[in-house]
Amino acid sequence: MKAYRHLFFDLDHTLWDFERNADETLRHLYEQHNLGRFGNFTVDEFISRYSEVNHGLWRLYQANKITQEQLRSVRFVRALGKFGVPEDEVPATISSDFTDILPQKSAVFPYCYEVLDYLRDRGYELHLITNGFKDVQYVKLASSKLTDYFQEIVTSECSGCLKPDRRIFEHALERSGAKAPESLMIGDNLECDVLGAYNAGIDQVYFNPDKRRHSAEVTYEISCLSELKCFL
Repeated sequence: MKAYRHLFFDLDHTLWDFERNADETLRHLYEQHNLGRFGNFTVDEFISRYSEVNHGLWRLYQANKITQEQLRSVRFVRALGKFGVPEDEVPATISSDFTDILPQKSAVFPYCYEVLDYLRDRGYELHLITNGFKDVQYVKLASSKLTDYFQEIVTSECSGCLKPDRRIFEHALERSGAKAPESLMIGDNLECDVLGAYNAGIDQVYFNPDKRRHSAEVTYEISCLSELKCFL
């Protein structure tokens, strides 16, 4: 078994349960802004359409085709527009309300704390590499009591590039004083986390809780964070 010293984690969808936290937030916003008054979509339909639009915009953002500001400003306009809601009737503060409320949620994946405690006690140096926005990610970490586990928190904003660009991984290695052969990246995204780390010479753990079928070559694959204890 290869000896690793530095473990780099993704945050959203890997440790912090983005889907659960976003679902709670969107349900709150549906009630807060009385979106039911439009009369032609349920809260579940709203959440489904928002998620579809948001994922598409994030793909554009990660490809450097739109900015952070554009992503934030259009996602609710587009999602509600799918139901025929005119742009001038979209609640003016719904996007900022989402950005304020979401990171205060604290749900994490099963065994998150247990595994992080285990790894830290075993002497691994733990770090984060995230494409999420710095102002939001630090609040998420504090809300879910994850901050103190990590020695380096590398965001796309501080590195000037996004995963899967190898430069963000190289920046993380430099920041942490790590070397690629002694490092391991753990994340849920085959392109951003797995391929990005591979291109930087870093071994990878693909976190695949839904057990999605794929043909990618990965160093390790797990469906539960507790499985990290099997080889670390």
